[in-house]
Amino acid sequence: MPPRVQLFRSARPIIIVPRDLQQTSPPLCLRLAPRRCITADEKPLPKADTAGPGPNEGQLPHVSEEAAAMGKITGEGGPEIDQGTPVQEVIKRDEESQEKAPKVMQEQVQSTPAKGSRNFSTSARPRQEAMVGSEDSGVEISGSGHIFDLPALPLPANMHLKYRYAPIVKQVTNLLMRDGKLSVAQRNMAMILNHLRTASPPTLNPDRPLIPGSPPASHLPLNPILYLTLAIDSVAPLLRIRAQKGMAGGGASLQVPVPLSLRQRRRQAVMWILDAASKKPARGSGRGQFAQRVAEEVVGIVEGRSGVWDRRGGIHKLAVSARANLNVRGRR
Repeated sequence: MPPRVQLFRSARPIIIVPRDLQQTSPPLCLRLAPRRCITADEKPLPKADTAGPGPNEGQLPHVSEEAAAMGKITGEGGPEIDQGTPVQEVIKRDEESQEKAPKVMQEQVQSTPAKGSRNFSTSARPRQEAMVGSEDSGVEISGSGHIFDLPALPLPANMHLKYRYAPIVKQVTNLLMRDGKLSVAQRNMAMILNHLRTASPPTLNPDRPLIPGSPPASHLPLNPILYLTLAIDSVAPLLRIRAQKGMAGGGASLQVPVPLSLRQRRRQAVMWILDAASKKPARGSGRGQFAQRVAEEVVGIVEGRSGVWDRRGGIHKLAVSARANLNVRGRR
């Protein structure tokens, strides 16, 4: 039989003790040490040493003073310290300065009075008085007083900040540019020229000669711009093939050779070089890999190892075979 549950049995008392409050630490305060000002009465200042010269004393004399002392010793006479030395007297003692001086000053040097009879002061005069004095003297100012001649006007078209590079360098840089990033193209162009400058002299191939008048192969690394120009002009095609519609009758087209200008020929050659360089396998990673491949392709063109020569030869053969179509008139 289970035991009975006694509800009214006295339960054990439970004592609830409150938790002690945490003792808060007193606030931190910066304790500043009391500063005591020391007056000059308590601790006198150190006395200056008056025996020797000070830091700004005993300096070297001025150049004019040295020149005056030297002229007094030699008896040649130096500059006058009280009034100063005018520019005419300085130029008079220097023959080279007389040749390069303006014409007005040369005439003033020739007509300068003897020393000691100066009737004017060397101090700065007002601009208006100086202008009035030049008008009264009757001297006609013909030159502007420049040592070197001024450039002839109008200026040439290439004397401009935009045209400071060679035309071939600027054209190749524009063709190297992608997505409007001109700085990246200029960096690649600099790498190409640096590779051509530091590379060993190329070995020319007699079966694929360069354009007439080219310098020796040993001279090409000395001028990388000439190196690049020689390679591009040697493989640049002279003609292009254009399909002329309606020349064969019935809407059929014939191939007609069309001559190219210098800029068009160079553009076609550069596009062939870039296409051949992009197909070469990469030998590493880095932002200068493509520029190195383009430079190696340029060296290969000069040495006759590039496939761009075959593309140029194919265009010329096709143009020779299609030159008979120039005399064909269009049929309806």
